[in-house]
Amino acid sequence: MDPATEEVLAAVSDGDIAEAIAAVDAAEEAAADWKATSPRRRSDILMKCFHLMNDQAERLARMITAENGKALPDARSEVTYAAEFFRWYAEEAVRAPGELGPAPAGANQIMVTHEPIGIAVLVTPWNFPAAMATRKIAPALAAGCTCILKPAAETPLTALAIGEIMRQAGVPAGVVNIVTTTKAGPVVSAMLHDKRVRKLSFTGSTGVGRRLLHEAADQVISCSMELGGNAPFIVFDDADVETAVAGAMVAKMRNGGEACTAANRFYVQKRILAEFMRRFAEEMAALKVGPGLAADTQLGPLITEAAVAKVERLVDDAIAKGARLVTGGSRLGGEGFYYLPTVLAHVSPDAEILREEIFGPVAPIIAFDTEDEVVELANDTEYGLVSYVFSRDLKRALAVAGRLESGMVGINRGVVSDAAAPFGGMKQSGLGREGSNHGMLEYLETKYIAATW
Repeated sequence: MDPATEEVLAAVSDGDIAEAIAAVDAAEEAAADWKATSPRRRSDILMKCFHLMNDQAERLARMITAENGKALPDARSEVTYAAEFFRWYAEEAVRAPGELGPAPAGANQIMVTHEPIGIAVLVTPWNFPAAMATRKIAPALAAGCTCILKPAAETPLTALAIGEIMRQAGVPAGVVNIVTTTKAGPVVSAMLHDKRVRKLSFTGSTGVGRRLLHEAADQVISCSMELGGNAPFIVFDDADVETAVAGAMVAKMRNGGEACTAANRFYVQKRILAEFMRRFAEEMAALKVGPGLAADTQLGPLITEAAVAKVERLVDDAIAKGARLVTGGSRLGGEGFYYLPTVLAHVSPDAEILREEIFGPVAPIIAFDTEDEVVELANDTEYGLVSYVFSRDLKRALAVAGRLESGMVGINRGVVSDAAAPFGGMKQSGLGREGSNHGMLEYLETKYIAATW
């Protein structure tokens, strides 16, 4: 469904447990040959995926916008980011680590190798339908694993398009399998209870992640979990306000706020609170809202009616508890799932919006006095994915970054995602890392061999 018009775009297969097991069968049949494929050959195929994806970038971006709703510039950026995982892991495929050295007693040599973990089930969300797929598929293939991708039911077309690109690039049949379904629970559960499956990589909510960890425990399956976030955005009074506002617009409004890395809570030191709020609210109010494919659109619709209802609930609760509406605060009338860019001031500590992941274009602002106070506020959450810190004092910014309980910290910038960097969180924001050399290690088993010669 197009979130901008609520019109049906296409119909795709609604797979069930039989299709899921058939996908595991196909992955098993292809596994031995793909494992035996040389790292250089895997690298060449992944690099061809990179080039093909860039060649088809505009078509993919328009497809993402059509089924996801995001503004076309955001979709173009996503395609560029998604393709980069193919290039990065094409380079990493030939660099699997190994070790050789004498045992301390001198009686033997310690050899450490890494081999493919096995068949991987990859479950991806709707908010970045291309990037979340390539961020999982590329390292799995680089490591020598075959896989089954279960994309979100809201955005199957992008996943299928990426599958076709991989076929064109020479990925053998059975190495990558795609199961589209509205029955995610039973389908994923069936795969996780198949003894041939050895890896689960999931991106989505913490609640679903907890349930999948329980399911995976039955077969002791290795799990990588990229879960929810509640990112604090901290602005100290020595920050460059213009830089901080620009960073806030990126951290909050990338993908319309529908991102796990989106700034969720804005903490601004009191001396510059008024200036920051004024400038930020002006930038938010000036955003052009409309269909993502329109040339001048900067903010498209949210993904579903339920997403709009959730944002409404959080904003209404905050206002009922004393928050002041600075700009926005309502739906956009007419068809489509739109919510206006919104800034809230003087948000109460007990407002639900400070506890839940907003996943929409809403920025609650809270004043603070001291460094210790803001660190305590920032860490007062079960989540720990990403934090943002703005200050001209690099020594202080680094010290605060070290005290923040999050897997990633952006200093004086509103975006941290990079194929070359380890993406992941602490606490209930996840397990493991994606991207960088760490991402491929998630799909490799370590083997130790004691040898005498």
